[in-house]
Amino acid sequence: MAENCTHDCSTCGVDCPSRNGGEPESLLRPANKDSKIGKVIAVVSGKGGVGKSMVTSLLALTCRRRGLDVAVMDADVTGPSIPRAFGMHAGGVDGDDNGIIPPETATGIKVMSVNLLLEDEGTPVVWRGPVISGTVLQFWEDVIWGKCDIMFIDMPPGTGDVPLTIFQSIPLDGIIIVTSPQELVSMIVSKAVNMAKMMDIPVLGIVENMSYVECPDCGKKIPIFGEGCTEAYAEEAGIKLLDKMPISPELARMCDAGKIELTPYEWLNNTADAVEKAPKRSV
Repeated sequence: MAENCTHDCSTCGVDCPSRNGGEPESLLRPANKDSKIGKVIAVVSGKGGVGKSMVTSLLALTCRRRGLDVAVMDADVTGPSIPRAFGMHAGGVDGDDNGIIPPETATGIKVMSVNLLLEDEGTPVVWRGPVISGTVLQFWEDVIWGKCDIMFIDMPPGTGDVPLTIFQSIPLDGIIIVTSPQELVSMIVSKAVNMAKMMDIPVLGIVENMSYVECPDCGKKIPIFGEGCTEAYAEEAGIKLLDKMPISPELARMCDAGKIELTPYEWLNNTADAVEKAPKRSV
């Protein structure tokens, strides 16, 4: 949109793409000039507390184990938890005149998060929406990601300022939706699905977290939050239910200890397959 446009073509004299039925100007922003990023996949949830960051971390690890160059952008600025899962702490970020150099995890996953920039990881980020959105765009534009086959963006929950900024400004190739088995899943997930459709972003599928507890003695899967709701919604919406993750105290302990990369669990193989098979969109 031209700077002096009045948004009313009947009175405005500015020659911009919106006039005469032209295509509106793209809001997409280029990544850092020294970054060569392949696919960009956002991991979203309609509400908080469903384990979105855990799924993001485990999905990044799954793809890394397949030999892919992987990066994670932590866009949940007010509730960053990605560094903790990988045992990363503040003070490990360097930079030069060309941009910010992201630190890498033990297995070589590049990560950028606001918690890596704060002097004290416990300091709350008390910022208004535009400042938070601007920070996320800086992660995209100012970080030297280098060669990266897949970038996962750990989104904040909901459909507010930051998700809107990312959907409009970063060339996403698809989203993965994380949910839990409760009955209100259809209402919560539908918000994320409808937002993606409004922004013309492909929905690659759904991951149901906290799907069951596995009995340590007999191995039986116990769906303590119920079952069938996610399957029913996915079928109705025409979206694939890719994987189900259990409630795992061991995985939670690994994340708390910063040792998620030691996990033997392979619960997200179908989701990783969907990410690998997803076409790179031309934008």
